[in-house]
Amino acid sequence: MVNTHGIDYEAVFQALPSAVALFTTDLVYVDVNEAFLSGMGRTRDQVVGRYLSDAFPDDPKDPAVTGMRKLQASLQWVAATGQRDAMTLHRYDVEDPDRPGVWEERYWSPVNVPVFGPDGRVVLLVHREEDITELIRSRGGTDRATVLEAELYTRAGELQEVNERLREAHAREREVALSLQEAMLPAPVPLRHHRAAVRYRPAAGVLNVCGDWYELVELPDGRIAVAVGDVVGQGLAAACVMGQLRSALTAASLVTDGPAQALDTLGLYARSVDGAESATAVLCVVDCTNRTIAYSSAGHPPPALLYPDGTVDFLDQATDPPLGARPEHSPRRPQAEAAFTEGATLVLYTDGLIERRHEDIDVGLTRLADSLARHQGTDPDTLADTLLADLTPPAGGSDDTALVVLGL
Repeated sequence: MVNTHGIDYEAVFQALPSAVALFTTDLVYVDVNEAFLSGMGRTRDQVVGRYLSDAFPDDPKDPAVTGMRKLQASLQWVAATGQRDAMTLHRYDVEDPDRPGVWEERYWSPVNVPVFGPDGRVVLLVHREEDITELIRSRGGTDRATVLEAELYTRAGELQEVNERLREAHAREREVALSLQEAMLPAPVPLRHHRAAVRYRPAAGVLNVCGDWYELVELPDGRIAVAVGDVVGQGLAAACVMGQLRSALTAASLVTDGPAQALDTLGLYARSVDGAESATAVLCVVDCTNRTIAYSSAGHPPPALLYPDGTVDFLDQATDPPLGARPEHSPRRPQAEAAFTEGATLVLYTDGLIERRHEDIDVGLTRLADSLARHQGTDPDTLADTLLADLTPPAGGSDDTALVVLGL
């Protein structure tokens, strides 16, 4: 590829002195440079187009050699989270292409980096590695500086093992947090005259889960209160805070006069709950008799109202700072009202549905509106699944997502 400045980036890629490879997010080799092929003793046809584990399996005769499996786990993590991962020293041996079954002991220092597409999704993975085998082998030499450097690499390998154990512990916490989340976000009681769908999709990352929640309840006077929220924080702590805020808002909706007062009460309560400040929430109260939606938002993305003709309005005229964000509590949250026609659909969601790294939020809102317009007329369950399929990355989002779809 040559840009407007005449730079041939393909030539640059091939001339890089370090071994560099490009992967798809499914871990298929897209391209490799000459240094990579030289270091691995492979031809381009033996690598490009093949899965990582097929092109370079671990030595089946030595179960202690797990470097390729660790590399695979790192690449999958980068694809899922969109974050760079600089791996510490690890060993994976390379099979001699001329002597099948003969493996050479090799040591590597890799780094894996995501490449983002125009929509903010990870589209490629850059893998660069340095072969430090000779450095490790020189540990027994007389060069004190080299010995110390090799010792640092060895300690780095030990640190990697510690980090992997921490990741395993975080994964266990994720499982517990998700179980708690599932218990606190049950399917809502069916509404008498309206169809609704709720969804919760956890983040792909290890800890970025359990801060999002939803609520859908029929009020005693026949109106419907529907809300979503997002807690700042991760894991078990966020799940516990989420449960408290969800219950508190449900109670406030039953005894206050409208969504602004309910969020005001919730904001006051949030000041007494560790980890609840700066949480966001939006509450809509649907009056089906008068066909109006009263709403108020505490720093949350605006609900979307899909009309029968396919047009979409975002309910963004009553937005205030997140819960407890002001130095002093202010009991004057804004409230607005929107009219709807029969056959409309109300959609509430958390930011995991629309936000992408390196992308303005308006791009995500436009993407949501386009998806809603394309699928106008579908039932809430189908629309909820379609929105998740349309708007979340194939490898999973970096933030969890809560979604409520209410047919009006």
